[in-house]
Amino acid sequence: MEEMAGMTRGRFISFEGGEGVGKSTQARMLVDALKGRGLDVVQTREPGGTPGAEAIRELLLDNRFNWGTRAEALLFAAARSDHVANLIHPALDRGAWVVCDRFVDSSRAYQAGGGGWSDDAILSLHTLGSNALMPDVTFLLQAPTDAIAQRLHERDGDNSDRIGGKPASYHARVAEHFRRLAAIDPERFVLIDANGTPNEVHERVMRAMAPFTGEGG
Repeated sequence: MEEMAGMTRGRFISFEGGEGVGKSTQARMLVDALKGRGLDVVQTREPGGTPGAEAIRELLLDNRFNWGTRAEALLFAAARSDHVANLIHPALDRGAWVVCDRFVDSSRAYQAGGGGWSDDAILSLHTLGSNALMPDVTFLLQAPTDAIAQRLHERDGDNSDRIGGKPASYHARVAEHFRRLAAIDPERFVLIDANGTPNEVHERVMRAMAPFTGEGG
């Protein structure tokens, strides 16, 4: 990691995957584990993480609004720009670790993969709004479709938000696009089997974290 005024810049970790794979749970468990090792850790999410970005999140997930893919992508990019400028960059600059539940790869998968936008367009917005910041490592959680459907039913019942409630074909395109992103950037992406209990999945994440926490030999 780069040095800034004698201080080592922090590490940026994101969790990605489709609806119901357990990203939020695993992000929280990783934060607890890293804090247990004495690290300064910031837990955050997208869209959200700052007051401005959280306000945009409410708009994005509100079923009253039928945002088109263009407006949706612009709103996500605006929320991320505020999030990066006011939370992520300051935390990294002081040497903290940032663990984020979703980041730009979700826009690439949902708006480009699910919504038909080009990946180049999403990345152009990200360059403009967030100086093309990318995580140091991205954990992509994957689980079979039937297992995810059961988790979503248990979590949301009939009260899915605007994005979670989109048709199965949309979510299948999203999952496929996540797999493509991981295939073209294998140095950053780490695939994690999301089957099993939260503790079992957490153990897989921690084994994958070993090289980043100085336990990789």
